[in-house]
Amino acid sequence: MTLDVGQNRTGARRLPPIAIALIGAAIVLGGCGDMTRFQAAVAPAPSAKPARILSQTPATEREHGRILASYGGTYDDPKLEALISKTVERLVAASERPDLTYKVTILNSGAVNAFALPSGQLYVTRGLIALASDTSELSSVLSHEMAHVLAKHAAIREDEARKQALVTRVMNEMSNDPELTALALAKSKLTLASFSRAQEFEADGIGVGISAKAGFDPFGAARFLTSMERNAALKAPRSNLDPRSLDFLSSHPATPERVQNAQANARQFVSPEARERDRETYLAAIDNIVYGEDPSEGFVRGRRFIHPKLGFAFTAPDGFALENTAQAVIGVREGGTQAMRFDVVRVGPDQTLSDYLNSGWMESVDKTSTEEITINGFPAATSTARGDQWQFRVYVMRVGTDVYRFIFAARQRTVEADRNFRETVSSFRRLTLAEVQAARPLRVKVITVQPGDTVESLANRMANIDRAVERFRLLNGLDAKGNVKVRDPVKIVID
Repeated sequence: MTLDVGQNRTGARRLPPIAIALIGAAIVLGGCGDMTRFQAAVAPAPSAKPARILSQTPATEREHGRILASYGGTYDDPKLEALISKTVERLVAASERPDLTYKVTILNSGAVNAFALPSGQLYVTRGLIALASDTSELSSVLSHEMAHVLAKHAAIREDEARKQALVTRVMNEMSNDPELTALALAKSKLTLASFSRAQEFEADGIGVGISAKAGFDPFGAARFLTSMERNAALKAPRSNLDPRSLDFLSSHPATPERVQNAQANARQFVSPEARERDRETYLAAIDNIVYGEDPSEGFVRGRRFIHPKLGFAFTAPDGFALENTAQAVIGVREGGTQAMRFDVVRVGPDQTLSDYLNSGWMESVDKTSTEEITINGFPAATSTARGDQWQFRVYVMRVGTDVYRFIFAARQRTVEADRNFRETVSSFRRLTLAEVQAARPLRVKVITVQPGDTVESLANRMANIDRAVERFRLLNGLDAKGNVKVRDPVKIVID
């Protein structure tokens, strides 16, 4: 995981079959929620110069709106707002530019992410806040993003992105040599990636220095980067792939490199025991924070996906791990041999579902396989498609004015796979009023370790969490051999 990744919200578009499979295999981390808002303007210390924010532009305002749309709006929690305001105030006063004012937005997303705009607007998800174990870890994230602003990395990245877009457009329009075009584009991407890796290491170094000068434990950055790496491993598809290998041209360095770099930077300031972590205050502030997905936009419970607002649910096949993203529900079977995508598209009432399946939005559809069917009383249609490495079974259902798509991909098409896919679609049903009313989010609960409590017994108290022992250790900063101590506060997840 990284600290500066954005997401683009996209609509349905024409995709080759392999692209759909890759969308399923990647499992994008994300979530959505209701639109509540918090923007805390942090004032400088009394002795600082008059505060000012960096320049606001129409582009910045558009980007702010895009971020809110992609990350479920803002998350309103007075305790968190107070904690972040106080933390950023200390960091600003310790930075080289105490005259700047930052706006911090808490995003209502279970994703673990944070980023900054050139204007000084900082963003942090509640998923990241829930993962952090103390204020020094949160301060490392905030100071890292402040460092991007201070070093003008975000503005430089925008300029680089415009240059790379121009290179891409020129190469596409002028070159008749596909190999030459591909080579030029690959080199441009590598150049941009290398440039951004240097920025990340620079921001890590600046951020650790700011945190240390503000009185926070500078080793918080290394601890939290380690937690992000462990979180990425838990969220990755259950295969032999390194989760970082799915995006090796990312603009961010591999987390182990950043951990080593952060530790080296921290050693320049102080030993781990000599600076403030503020764990108890931090845990008190995040007690009862929503964990994972917000039910208002649908949520995963094991193999089930439930959407109370839209009033439906379905169950994925055995062995599938589901992930709810801003664009779709993605599922991958253990081992990576099968994948699925569930989403909603606009189909005009005058277009039949069969015509939609054969309209060209997906390549290589076998039109002879298309048939009209009924699923639990809903009009539906299905067809198959074939790619180089994947075979597909697609179902579409009309529910009121919406059309829902189930896109299944398998390395090999078998009778068992077809049966499992059909059972999943057949499990799609309307929720009862009682089920809608009972739907509520998971939350982080801070409790005190009692005599006799163990990692395993506390993990068993967590609700609807897979790999509960590993998740408990991750949430509480415990490695594989770490134990809980009596009277220590710890985080568990409850419903």
